[in-house]
Amino acid sequence: MPFGFYLVMAAQFFSSLADNALLIAAIALIQQLDGPSWLAPMAKWSFALSYVVLAAFVGAFADSLPKGRVMFFTNAVKVVGCLMMFCYGTVSLSPDHQVYLILAAYAVVGIGAAAYSPAKYGIVTEMLPPSQLVKGNSWIEGLTVISVLLGVMLGGALISPSVSGWILGLDLVPGLHTPAEGALVVIVVIYAIAATFNLLIPKTGVIYPPQHTSPVRLIKEFTYYVRTLWSDRLGQISLAVTTLFWGAGATLQMVVIEWGSQHLGLALDQSSILMGVAAIGTIGGAMLAGRIPLERALTVLPMGVVMGLVVLLMPAVENMIAVYILLIIIGGLGGFFVVPMNALLQHRGHVLLSAGHSIAVQNFNEQTNILIMVAAYSLMLWLGISINVIIILFGLLVASLMLMIMAWNRANHKADPNLDKQIGHHGYGTALRH
Repeated sequence: MPFGFYLVMAAQFFSSLADNALLIAAIALIQQLDGPSWLAPMAKWSFALSYVVLAAFVGAFADSLPKGRVMFFTNAVKVVGCLMMFCYGTVSLSPDHQVYLILAAYAVVGIGAAAYSPAKYGIVTEMLPPSQLVKGNSWIEGLTVISVLLGVMLGGALISPSVSGWILGLDLVPGLHTPAEGALVVIVVIYAIAATFNLLIPKTGVIYPPQHTSPVRLIKEFTYYVRTLWSDRLGQISLAVTTLFWGAGATLQMVVIEWGSQHLGLALDQSSILMGVAAIGTIGGAMLAGRIPLERALTVLPMGVVMGLVVLLMPAVENMIAVYILLIIIGGLGGFFVVPMNALLQHRGHVLLSAGHSIAVQNFNEQTNILIMVAAYSLMLWLGISINVIIILFGLLVASLMLMIMAWNRANHKADPNLDKQIGHHGYGTALRH
C-alpha cells in the first residue's frame, strides 16, 4: 500500500473517532435536559438528513479539489458543529428548544461528514488498483469500525463520573459545568488531530473534468447517476446490500443503547460499551473479508440473513458474558458480508461514474435508509413499544430483505450468465461520458 493510503486511514480514524464520541455526548446533553427517549435516535436522524439533502452536490465538490484538501475543509465544518453544541446553555431557550439546538448542531456535523465521505472513499479508488480494493476497503472499514468502537467507548468514558470529574477539574475552558461539556472539549482536540493528517495527504494526480455549479444541473446529473448504478446488475445488488446494512447498523446502534437501559438496566456510559463490543466483532469480520477476492464478493450474501436471525436472540440473553458474545457474533457477521459488497459497489461506481459521484450515490441511498429506519424506530419508542419487540421486528426485517436480495441476485445471473466476468473490468467513467 502507498504511504498516502496510511495517511488517509489515520485521518479517517481520528475524524470518525470524534464523530462517534460526539454522538454519545449529544445523547448525554439530551438526557441532561430531560429529553424523552425517542429524541435520542433523532440525533442520528439529523446527522443522516444532511447526507440526503447534500447528496447531489458533495460528489462534485469532492471531485473538484484534491481530496486531502476536501477532507480538511469538511473536517473544519465538523468542528463548527461541535462548537455549536456549547451554545445550548448560552441562549434564552426552554430545555425543549435547547434539545432542538443540539440536534441542529449535530446536523451541521453531518454536513461536514456528508462532504467528507466521497473524498475519503474516492481517494481509495484513486490510490489503489481494482485488485487491491477489497483489501484496501477491509483496512478502511476495519479501521472505521475500530474508530466506532473506541469512539463510543471514549464518549461513554468522557461522560462517566470519574473521567468527567477529572476533565472539569482541570478547568481547561472556563464555564464548563457538565460531563457532556467537558467531553466536547476533548472531541474538538481530536478533530484537530484529524485535520493535521488531512493536510499531509499527498495529491494523487487524478484530475476530473470541470464540475458544474448549477444546482438544477447537479440535481439532474445526480438523478442520472442514481439511475445508472441502480440499473447495473452488479451495482444494484451491492447498493441494495450496503443500503440495508448501514440503515440497519445505524438503527442497531440506537437499539443497543435503549436495550442496555430497558433490558439490562445500564446507564448511558455503560451502554456505550455494548456498542463498542459489537464493533469488535465487525473488526474481525472485516479482516476475514479482506481475504475474499473481488470476483467472489457476491458469495457472502447469506451472511446477511444469518445476521438478521442472530439478532432475534438478543431479548433472550441477560448474562453479560452472553451479551458480549452475542454482540460480537452480530458485528462479525455484519463486517464479513458488508466489506466485499462495499468494495464491489465502489468498483462498479468507479467504472460507471467517478469516485466522488459514485460514493455520493451510495451515501444518498444508505442515509435515506437510515432516515427511514431510525424514524420508524423513534416512532415505535414514542408509541411505547417494548425494546425487545422492536428487536424481534428488526431482526425479521433484516433477514427477510436479505433473502429478497439473494433472490434478486439469482434472477440477475439467470438473465446474464456472464455477469461475474464484468467484475474486475477496468473501464472508467462510462456514465460521465454519456
